[in-house]
Amino acid sequence: MDRKRHPLRTTLISVGLAVVLAAGGGAVWAADRFLIPHVEVADVSSYEAENSTYTAPADTVEGSVEGSTYTNGTTTVTVTTTVTGSGSDTVTAYVADVVLGEATDLRSAFANDEFGANIIESTSTIAEDNDAVFAINGDYYGFRDDGIVIRNGVVYRDEGAREGLVFYADGTVEVYDETTTSADELLAAGAWNTLSFGPAIVEDGEVVDGIETQEVDTNFGNHSIQGEQPRTIVGVIDENHLVFVVIDGRDDGYSRGMTLTEAADMLIELGATTAYNLDGGGSSTMYFDGEVVNQPSNGGERGTSDILYVAW
Repeated sequence: MDRKRHPLRTTLISVGLAVVLAAGGGAVWAADRFLIPHVEVADVSSYEAENSTYTAPADTVEGSVEGSTYTNGTTTVTVTTTVTGSGSDTVTAYVADVVLGEATDLRSAFANDEFGANIIESTSTIAEDNDAVFAINGDYYGFRDDGIVIRNGVVYRDEGAREGLVFYADGTVEVYDETTTSADELLAAGAWNTLSFGPAIVEDGEVVDGIETQEVDTNFGNHSIQGEQPRTIVGVIDENHLVFVVIDGRDDGYSRGMTLTEAADMLIELGATTAYNLDGGGSSTMYFDGEVVNQPSNGGERGTSDILYVAW
């Protein structure tokens, strides 16, 4: 069913800008900050090839998909759908169990192959441009101007602000405090990718206390991450063994979404000892084998600034 309508974040920002315009002040600043693309690094692919600390392994074996499972002999991605509850309490979630041959098989890509602010494309477009067999939306780094951003072994931003997640090239993943370290220190320790959104919802196999009152940002145009929402979550089961969950929401009878605590419980049931919340709401998207497998809450994909993916 085609239910196209304007993305929530864009709508909120547009309404906010209209108010600012009516008030007669700050309109130029608001448009520049939230709507106008600002490219800091063009041709990211070439930039990373020249500057990355690590080299992603060459795809010497062509992968294939059989049913809901992709494998190239070393990396495997299996996507399943789970439905719980009934009626207005129904929750529909998409789970990708990912076993990596090498930690660097999990890569990041930016919209339009550019790094900067307000540069967006759909998750599926970014995935297709990077020959991805599997992808999820990332942390929407381009909506904010802080956070530590390391992608594919390259430092793009070093403005520690919140609780982040770091993927190391040796296959380990951990939650960390961005304000107590630097991008260069993380890179020296073997960081391959970082994410800056949050919060962490599972640590040491337990639900993190206080997650139902946490906020990620108070930026103009942002909205709460609390309540029953569509979610994108990354969980860590073991070294080089991850689980990615996209929970649909805002659609009674199909999926109401989940609270952070409910999502944490689900990740623990899936075997995750660590789990971290990514950009959700209308951004929550899972792509596999050439198509979007979930039903984004905007009735179609919302543009985002980045993805995590596994290439063919």
